[in-house]
Amino acid sequence: MTIKVQHARRRLAHVSAPARLTSLNRDEFEGYASLFGVPDGAGDVVAPGAFAASLRKQGLASVRMLYQHFAHEPIGVWEEMREDSRGLYVKGRLVTDIERGRDVAALLREGALNGLSIGFRTRRARRDTATGLRTLLDIELWEVSVVTFPLLQGSQITAIGTKSALAAQIRQASATFATANGE
Repeated sequence: MTIKVQHARRRLAHVSAPARLTSLNRDEFEGYASLFGVPDGAGDVVAPGAFAASLRKQGLASVRMLYQHFAHEPIGVWEEMREDSRGLYVKGRLVTDIERGRDVAALLREGALNGLSIGFRTRRARRDTATGLRTLLDIELWEVSVVTFPLLQGSQITAIGTKSALAAQIRQASATFATANGE
């Protein structure tokens, strides 16, 4: 009896994602806590500008960085938060003086954790009766959490700080190249 082994080739998925080398310290990361125009698992869609009043009124310091939305588990501080054309961009720093901060940093570096999720109160929204989706027009942002499973697919960490000396060298070479080319 002859046994024939056949290998099936997997189809490659084409994903268009911008790649960038960022200048982040070891315990820093960045990503998108929310995306505009994308329905989440609960049927909410965030409109551009929904965070503007909250960020302007409350300021960055009042938005907490939590682990899995647990109010008793702050894990770091937000250093930058702004709306851009894609959504709510965030850049934060983990506090590694605490055990949970060290745990999250290690999980991020290994790729075991990469989701982001927002905690908020809706100030103004509109429901589309045809689709059932609720468009959030004005949000009071309370916190952004690092989570395992975000409700909004695509709200995730897009870059973490230096993982190795090689990454630092690549960043340095990129900066040198950009300077030499007048960028």
